[in-house]
Amino acid sequence: MILIAESINIMSKTLGPAMRERNPGPIQEMARAETEAGADYLDINIGPARKAGDELMQWMVETVQAVSDLPLSLDTTNPVAMEAGLKVCKSRALINSISLQPDRLESELHFVTKYNADMIGLLWGAEGMPRDAAERGMLTADLLYRASEAGIPNESIWIDPIASPVSVEINQVKAGFEFMSMLGEMAPDCKSTVGLSNISNGTPAELRPYLNRTYLAMLMKYGLYSAIVDVFDTELVSLARAGMPEILDLVHRMMDGEKPDLASLSPKELEYAKSVRVLMGEALYSHSWLDI
Repeated sequence: MILIAESINIMSKTLGPAMRERNPGPIQEMARAETEAGADYLDINIGPARKAGDELMQWMVETVQAVSDLPLSLDTTNPVAMEAGLKVCKSRALINSISLQPDRLESELHFVTKYNADMIGLLWGAEGMPRDAAERGMLTADLLYRASEAGIPNESIWIDPIASPVSVEINQVKAGFEFMSMLGEMAPDCKSTVGLSNISNGTPAELRPYLNRTYLAMLMKYGLYSAIVDVFDTELVSLARAGMPEILDLVHRMMDGEKPDLASLSPKELEYAKSVRVLMGEALYSHSWLDI
């Protein structure tokens, strides 16, 4: 699985100020650490960057490339900033992301062909978040049609179904699984990706990794190609690299309807089993789901 490291982010209490002050030290330290932790891509997220976003993104790309040869995922809603970053990328970039919002769609699709980039197709439409698997399917069809018109092959498109916090709306989580089970037939040759940590938004910080890891294991049942992750979570990385086959087997059997005797499971298996039940909507989410 392709792991896109998420930590170079304007929202970081350490890296955000470093970006604004053009202080390369903390940014390069993080880029080196993510590279050593086993990332396949480094995501550079500068947010909306409304003021001098183009200058910031160019500086960020050059700053990170000075210490890492990994390909970059460029993350901003500012098209001018996005292009500034693409211009100085040394390797094939990943545009994170392109949605069906009409005010930016055409220009951003043009970047994919102009700069020979890959793109994350975010299933966010003109009316916002899709309500269910069917709407995700319709948005996928629309996005692939528009991309094809722009000369972009399916192989360059990574579909993101949008992970929604389990603490907010379980039906969205279930719709995401349903959609992912159909994606291979619906979008042949496309890849898949997900912003993994979105699933645990709203959960106490110390509990978030349990949901993130279990959600990743569940999506792997559907051949998930990549994920935007915390690469410093060594257990999560092990899962992604197929280093915990017994856990993956347990998770996938539960998704197929098996109900294991919880008393017979090891403490680690129990963490995953209880988290599967929450993510499948079989148990109500609460901050104490692991203790129940």
